[in-house]
Amino acid sequence: MPSNPQPSERGCPKCGHDEVDVSRISTTGGGLSKMFDIQTNNFQVVSCLNCGYSELYRQGGDAGSDIVDVFLG
Repeated sequence: MPSNPQPSERGCPKCGHDEVDVSRISTTGGGLSKMFDIQTNNFQVVSCLNCGYSELYRQGGDAGSDIVDVFLG
């Protein structure tokens, strides 16, 4: 039976790979913003380029490189 690769101490939490893609998404909230399709929530998405594992981070200011550091460990 093949063993699953263990994540390294630095890198993707799932596979240990250290290359990521960072993108942004916006979502609606509840109530009136949902009814009128007003996108009030902004997130940065950090995705592993090897396995696709992704984490969402609520966007607040310009912390793009800090978020990648959090994802990679």
